[in-house]
Amino acid sequence: MFMDESLEVVGVRSSWRKSQQRDQHSKSCQTKPVHSAEAESQVRCVEDSSTQTDPQEQISQLQLSADPPGLVEFLRRVEGVVIRELVKNAKSHAFDGFEVNWVDQQQAVTCLHCLGHPDAQQRGLQVTGVSWNCTGSVIACAYGRVDHGDWSTEKSCVCTWNLDRSKLNPKQPDMVIDTATPVMCVSFHPLRPSLIAGGLYSGEVIVWDTSSTQDPVLAQTGISQDTHREPVYEVKWVPGARRGDLAVLSACSGGRILLWSVEAAEGRLSLTSGYALVRQQVPQSSSSNKSRGGTNIGVTSLTLSPWDLDSFLVGSEGGLVLKCAFSSQTVAAVPPNGESVALRAPAQFSFSARAGPVHSLHFSPFHRNLFVSVGTDGLAQIHSMLQPRALLTMRVSDSYVFGVRWSPVRPLVFAAVTGQGLVQVFDLGRRSLRPAATIDQNTGGQPAYCLEFSPRQLLAVGNADGTVNIWQLSAELTVQSSRESVVLEQLANEVAE
Repeated sequence: MFMDESLEVVGVRSSWRKSQQRDQHSKSCQTKPVHSAEAESQVRCVEDSSTQTDPQEQISQLQLSADPPGLVEFLRRVEGVVIRELVKNAKSHAFDGFEVNWVDQQQAVTCLHCLGHPDAQQRGLQVTGVSWNCTGSVIACAYGRVDHGDWSTEKSCVCTWNLDRSKLNPKQPDMVIDTATPVMCVSFHPLRPSLIAGGLYSGEVIVWDTSSTQDPVLAQTGISQDTHREPVYEVKWVPGARRGDLAVLSACSGGRILLWSVEAAEGRLSLTSGYALVRQQVPQSSSSNKSRGGTNIGVTSLTLSPWDLDSFLVGSEGGLVLKCAFSSQTVAAVPPNGESVALRAPAQFSFSARAGPVHSLHFSPFHRNLFVSVGTDGLAQIHSMLQPRALLTMRVSDSYVFGVRWSPVRPLVFAAVTGQGLVQVFDLGRRSLRPAATIDQNTGGQPAYCLEFSPRQLLAVGNADGTVNIWQLSAELTVQSSRESVVLEQLANEVAE
């Protein structure tokens, strides 16, 4: 009948799953790119302002008061007297030329600063030149030697101080520019307050840019056939060949006066024209035949005319004072010495010779024909460009006189420095020819070699002890009085005896 029996397992595969695996497909889709942008908007600036009036009840109370009693009667009574006095004052000349000065007057000469570079002073260097920048805030001084007549290779420097600096240290210059040889003269650019031209004992001429702290040398002559072969005693800025440019004029003791153009991009000074002073080509006046010296005329001082761009004056070692012209076309009678330009003879007129070297010259800033000169004879002479002899001679010192400058604000005032370290200030408006003021600098009798007035009416004096004193003169020496220009014109028109 029935019994247990084990049968084999029977499996049935799914045909549906297999069909689904074979028919699988991948599909994808993507929307269009979405573009976005940002924009801002800003409302206008809104300002609120308000005003307030007095309350209505107060306005009604502010009423003009009636005339004080008797005022109209008083005005009518004095009207005739006041009118007569006003008419009288209008016709009076009692206050002609009077100007009200609301500034407190400086009654005494005071020393504002005593500047110096300790390292240069320890080495015994002297201040051989000073110059103010065009703003009148920075003073530059050259350190060198005047008492050494032989060739010197001693290192030196140029120092600057900014007097407007709040924490001015008179014994710490703002900038020290080292040089290979002593510096004999410096001159700030008349328009660019950072440029300084200098002349060295070696004969080189250098232009420094004080705004460049890494390498202040902007341009230099170097040692070449065109370079001076003697110490350079004067450097001046003069108009260049192109409008707006300024060139550097240098003069040396060998009688050469050279004009250099500044090529800052190449870092050099290029010689554009040159002049040579030769004794045989100097016009001889009746009083200049006593001058001494060899063939060449050594230049010790030079000044430019502020009235005539073609004229300049030269002082020499032999005591000659020469009027010269840049436009001269006369060929100098000197043998060629390798210069790249032909040298010309600039001398046009010779003034009366002095007893020794002429150390300093300066044109009057108030009269085109007047200049002052000083030298080793201890005298200051006022000259007219139209006469060979001096109009006026004053004894400044029994020693040498090394520098002189006309006041930039007083037509009749000039100052000079002496070999005894004194500053002598003269006022030609006085009847006496003695100094109007004598400033003792307490330098122990050491000489003062140079001086310069600043645009701010300060006087800088460079001394042999390595110091630069900044003086503020009194109102008597800086405030112009009436009729000064008239007196100066009368002096210029006088005939020399």
